[in-house]
Amino acid sequence: MKKRFWIVLSLVSVALLLTGCSEFNQPISSESEGFWNEFIVWPLVSVIKYFSDLLGSYGLGIIAVTIIIRLAILPLTIKQVKSSKKMQEIQPKMKELQQKYASKDAVTQQKYQQEMMALMQNSGVNPMAGCLPVIIQMPVLIGFYHAISRMDATPAFDLGTFLIFPLGEQSIVLAVLAGLIQFVVLMTGPAIDNPQMKIMMYIMPIMIISFGIVLPAALSLYWVVGNIISVIQNLVIYKPFNKNKTEPAVTGGAKK
Repeated sequence: MKKRFWIVLSLVSVALLLTGCSEFNQPISSESEGFWNEFIVWPLVSVIKYFSDLLGSYGLGIIAVTIIIRLAILPLTIKQVKSSKKMQEIQPKMKELQQKYASKDAVTQQKYQQEMMALMQNSGVNPMAGCLPVIIQMPVLIGFYHAISRMDATPAFDLGTFLIFPLGEQSIVLAVLAGLIQFVVLMTGPAIDNPQMKIMMYIMPIMIISFGIVLPAALSLYWVVGNIISVIQNLVIYKPFNKNKTEPAVTGGAKK
């Protein structure tokens, strides 16, 4: 089921990306036609422009929009965290079911799936809850790419620079910074306690750095700000440092 879901999500992402591929370096305006332009790209351009005018630069405008987007999906993120914690709590029962239905025949596997779904429902676990923030951010991220690229191609917009980084050009420094902060995000989140997810701690930062090197610096800035917010969320929600402090006490109690 998960495999099928990720295949569908990948196809949707590719479709969204290809929707605007033929126009990604073309000027954008309120008169641009098509669903992608009217409901994704131009609204993002308008919001970025509004906050840029309000704050005095496109860099600050992008930061403001990033914060708003992350605050908007915060309820989904909290739901994802709660589901993740519940999933960890029922891991022993899930392993018992795997051992109970170890046979690979169709009938046994059907019973295994039924009991697994019943366990998740009774425990209040939604296996797709962790995907919701990703699904929401995917069109926004792709839309950001098209918005920045097309603003850079529109004479009416001058992205300028943020600090010393031209926002319409590639920036290795911002790309590497985004990747490093993504690593910190994973280090402070649930992946650190999940052996199956630990590989993502190395793959995700490398992917972000690779994309950031070839994409406009404005997108890397979006990643940097978004990842900083994720680190703060993880520190507040997961409290990784407090967890590490309590571990020796638990171990000491066991020795007694």
